[in-house]
Amino acid sequence: MKGNNTHWSQRIDWVTTIVPFIIVLCLMGIFMLYPEQSKNTVDTWRSFFGDTIGLYYSFIGIGCVLIALYWAFSKKYGNVVLGEYRKPLYSNFKWGTMIFTSTMAADILFYSLCEWALYGGEQHVQSLGSLQTWGPTFTLFHWGPIAWASYVVLAVCFAYMIHVKKRERQRFSEAMRPLLGNKVDGALGYIVDITAVFAIVCATATTFSLATPLLTKALSVVLGIPSSTTMVIIVLLLICTVYTITVLFGLTGISKLASICSYLFFALLFYFLFLGGETRYIIETGFASIGNLVQNFIGLSTYIDPLRNDTFAQDWTIYYWAYWLVWSIATPFFIAIISKGRTIKNVVLGTFGYGLAGTFMSFIIIGNYGLAQQMKHGIDIIGEVQNGDMYNAIMMIFDTLPLPSVALILLVITMIAFYSTTLDGITYVASAYSYKYLKPEEEPSRYIRALWSVLFIIFPIALLFAENTLYSLQSVTIIAAFPVGILLLLVVWSFIKDFNKTQNE
Repeated sequence: MKGNNTHWSQRIDWVTTIVPFIIVLCLMGIFMLYPEQSKNTVDTWRSFFGDTIGLYYSFIGIGCVLIALYWAFSKKYGNVVLGEYRKPLYSNFKWGTMIFTSTMAADILFYSLCEWALYGGEQHVQSLGSLQTWGPTFTLFHWGPIAWASYVVLAVCFAYMIHVKKRERQRFSEAMRPLLGNKVDGALGYIVDITAVFAIVCATATTFSLATPLLTKALSVVLGIPSSTTMVIIVLLLICTVYTITVLFGLTGISKLASICSYLFFALLFYFLFLGGETRYIIETGFASIGNLVQNFIGLSTYIDPLRNDTFAQDWTIYYWAYWLVWSIATPFFIAIISKGRTIKNVVLGTFGYGLAGTFMSFIIIGNYGLAQQMKHGIDIIGEVQNGDMYNAIMMIFDTLPLPSVALILLVITMIAFYSTTLDGITYVASAYSYKYLKPEEEPSRYIRALWSVLFIIFPIALLFAENTLYSLQSVTIIAAFPVGILLLLVVWSFIKDFNKTQNE
């Protein structure tokens, strides 16, 4: 066991920290110098991973759901306490808000506003029946149990490694030690860890592409000034400032910001549910879509469309399983860290419960309000989306609310807070990843946390000046989900082996 007297800079593994960024920089350079050739190459690979072997992602997603439920309700696993504390480290409310806000909460809020409209022109949705029935059902399905399952199983594995086995290297490679032995200390371990950090960097850089233009559009409407690249950079720097200040205060700061986020989120939900005049429609449509999802869950989970009559499964379902998978590199570590003192059953059911509660509330209330404007009032939101102006379509929804400028300001503040808490968790995990060793109760240095905070914001800003690189990097993120799936399987296998060995001692 290493002592704490060593200066933090001597404990940093600069290979794992720097190499993934160099790889991403090289990719960005190639995309900028050879946009058409690189796009064609990446599209080919994306087609292979998302279409040809798309079943791979479905198997992993469904498998994670089954494994998580088995661990929760098995007497062998469920009652095992993750750490020596009888009382959990955080209250249920703080723990739950940190779980939800540390995930893709800003993306969840963004898609709540428009995903049902993106399905409006899909042949598969039309063949099933009405958009009223299947639009809100698919939103809940794509952001439901299968999406959260990879987070859940990895959170259990990492929490056991950190709090029970008390290992001092908080990395994917260390989680595989029971299976791979000392090989994780050599080249194989570096390959695993560089792959993991590379996935974090890509996922973080590309997720800003979704909601940052929405924030800019909302601010331009409220302030009455045209949106511009400068405004986008200001928004990104504002997010960077908020989450950098928070992460410097460690888990205490993250916990406080998560609580603030939850109140902002509830205020936005209240605005849509009770002030928009569609309360009955929202609740009834949500109730019906949950019922439809439960009734058809197995069929939806196994639908791949072997004849390729349309590409709905590949464009949406497989895409989401891959996107959530690549994000599972970082968030489960954070959930594991804050779950000290809880049982495996509590972690499984709590992560599913709080995660799905926040996600479903967002899609049911905000999503169904927009759907009501299309279905009941004839506002052509789908037409605007099909014309390629998704952000203007969202503005059309806000225009139907009382005092739309107030609602837009609340949206901007909430999304900035969500982005900040998500990046707080990722930055905290990435900082721990940079250490050669780090005790479970020890927090990463503020300097290395600040370094990651700055590095994570550089790439989204760089993307603004790189024509045709955004789609390519998004595709790289999806491609990166393939090795992440393999890493997940190895971590789960290692956990089961380690758990059984410990129980038999």
